[in-house]
Amino acid sequence: MSRSAAFRAVFLGPPGAGKGTQALELAKSLGVGHLSTGDMLRAHVARGTPLGLRAKGFMDAGKLVSDELIIAMVEERLSGDLQSSGWILDGFPRTVPQAQALDKSLGSSGRPLTHVFYFAVPRSELMSRLTGRRTCSSCGAIWNVTSKPTKLAGICDACGGALTHRSDDRPEAVGRRLEEYDKSTQPLLAHYRAAGCLIEIDAGRSPAQVNDQIIAVVKARAV
Repeated sequence: MSRSAAFRAVFLGPPGAGKGTQALELAKSLGVGHLSTGDMLRAHVARGTPLGLRAKGFMDAGKLVSDELIIAMVEERLSGDLQSSGWILDGFPRTVPQAQALDKSLGSSGRPLTHVFYFAVPRSELMSRLTGRRTCSSCGAIWNVTSKPTKLAGICDACGGALTHRSDDRPEAVGRRLEEYDKSTQPLLAHYRAAGCLIEIDAGRSPAQVNDQIIAVVKARAV
């Protein structure tokens, strides 16, 4: 088995911690799959699928989508085109029951997790990142009005599409999302710390510095 095929990682952290950016960068560098549950859910919502319609109510209220929906979606992907390759799970698991379901699924196939990265960011920094975030309605590129502005306000530099302020990135929704995170996701740290695979990343720094730390860990703990 190749080194990349043996790489199975989870990226944990609150909304706005930069998990998606770093997961894409690392997946490209290692040549492994990138599975973002957030992107998958938004795609289902946009298409109006049964799963998307059920998930929309949770997302609009700034709440976590139910374990039942997320677990079924992830297990389907991992048993499909990602079964024989390495991968990074971005945004899953978010609760201890999800983590236990993932542990059981991977354990039965003899392919346990190799890395669990936790992205730690101060609350004030998270609020700034999330409320200032804008998403391109055409290509999905993400910008920020303060830290990553576009050349023309409201217009995507990448494709010229219109930028939108997602409902779950508005201040009131951001506060609820972070409260939900603290309540439901923080216990995951204890779960993976007990398993001996939790790696804490200082994600309050620049993306380049965060990437350097991740790469150093991957090299030091090569699988």
